[in-house]
Amino acid sequence: MQTQSSLSTGIMPDEMSRPLIRGRGGGGGSRHLEASVSEPGAPVIGILGTGDFSRSLARRLVASGYQVVVGSRIPKRSVALFPEEAEVTSQMEAANQADLVFVAVFPEHYSTLVELKPALAGKTLVDVSNGLQINREGPSIAEQLADLFPESFVVKGFNTISAWALQVGPRDGSRQVFLCSDSQKAKSSVMQLCHRMGFIPIDMGLLSSAVEIENLPLYLFPSWRIPVLCTLSLFIFFYLYNFLHDVLQPFVTAGKSSFYKMPIETVNVTLPSVALVMLALVYLPGLCAAFLQLWWGTKYKRFPNWLDQWLTRRKQFGLCSFLCAVLHAIYSLCLPMRKSAHYKLIDVVFKQVKDGKEVSWDDDAVWRMELYLSAGIMALGLLSLLAVTSLPSVANTINWREFSFIQSTLGYCALSMATVHTLLFGWDRAFDPARYHFYLPPTFVLVLILPLMVLLGRLALFVPCVASRLRQIRRGWEKSRHIRFILPDDDCRNGLEDVSNV
Repeated sequence: MQTQSSLSTGIMPDEMSRPLIRGRGGGGGSRHLEASVSEPGAPVIGILGTGDFSRSLARRLVASGYQVVVGSRIPKRSVALFPEEAEVTSQMEAANQADLVFVAVFPEHYSTLVELKPALAGKTLVDVSNGLQINREGPSIAEQLADLFPESFVVKGFNTISAWALQVGPRDGSRQVFLCSDSQKAKSSVMQLCHRMGFIPIDMGLLSSAVEIENLPLYLFPSWRIPVLCTLSLFIFFYLYNFLHDVLQPFVTAGKSSFYKMPIETVNVTLPSVALVMLALVYLPGLCAAFLQLWWGTKYKRFPNWLDQWLTRRKQFGLCSFLCAVLHAIYSLCLPMRKSAHYKLIDVVFKQVKDGKEVSWDDDAVWRMELYLSAGIMALGLLSLLAVTSLPSVANTINWREFSFIQSTLGYCALSMATVHTLLFGWDRAFDPARYHFYLPPTFVLVLILPLMVLLGRLALFVPCVASRLRQIRRGWEKSRHIRFILPDDDCRNGLEDVSNV
């Protein structure tokens, strides 16, 4: 029977095939606990199963001062894989000795443990298993285990902790352990064990919450799906637009081949477009929420579901914007390295020498480029600050006012600098008819629409009367100071509406 390994995808097979404790004897089936370094009075912890997760769990429990007994179908085969301080014996003997038992076998093999029911009666069973796919209907694996062992107390937990995190310790992995059980006493004992192992237990309530806990390891970036799709969609749109505008149009109208621009130049024009639009999408939902509260005259009305989800994903939108901005900076630094750039430079110099022209100094072009680069550097620096402070480890070191100032005030500064960066790139090009290929405006004209709308909306909220009313609403003021309710049917004024002043 194979054993359950919770989230052990980060473990290399060759690493887990080696014994956790080197230099031990390979003989013997059952070793006793005389050599244990456990503290006096510590409960005996049993583990049913000898897989990767079981071995890592045994090592962590021994290091935490617990007596550990491991139940295996073939103890002699597994004895060399566990620490010296852990006893490897039969499943029945482990169930009899243990005060608390970790069930670390695959769910499909739970039925083979039914013969241990008398030995496990009245004891706490910790189910660490995970399913193969998301379970939306139930019952959970933990509830099925509880049905098999009705006289035991089942606790769901440790399924979101990987075997690797158990091996190297909680400092290098997630420290949160989600727990749920119908027995508060059993859950408290497992919470105490979590604290002693260095993890942070999170109480999720009754065993009915096990479905949610078991689904957690199976989700693949659920909060990133929409931001990533939005980023990819914008990238495809702007890339095709730039290709049509800068590559296809010269080829169709003048027969000039500019397809060499596709890998570098076209991508480098697309990335800042996506970055600026995504950054605007970070602050647009906050403006929508503010104007809705002003329209409703209250903060006690729920936002639409689409806006609520948008608000909760602003961090992901911002990080996608930061990624595109960084890639844009790297691509820009690589532009002079291209062979095509060398040929263009040589061609310009050759034409000037041939025509007898002197290299002239263009003040407008020089100032535009200096200001354009300065604004871009400032925008990227502010975006870097926003990205760093969004990390939990950094956010926990600052208070809420500091976090709000960085993410809101400095965030709008970053959006403003990025918008100025784009405006300086456009300079007077937006008024040049030759830039409108196929009667389509240049890319930067399209990109500026949403950021300018967001900045104008933010300025509208700074108007004193608007800002004062919004501040009142967010402190509990409501447009209507009356509560209307319908009296119960059995009242003497059946069905009449009553009005009470707040």
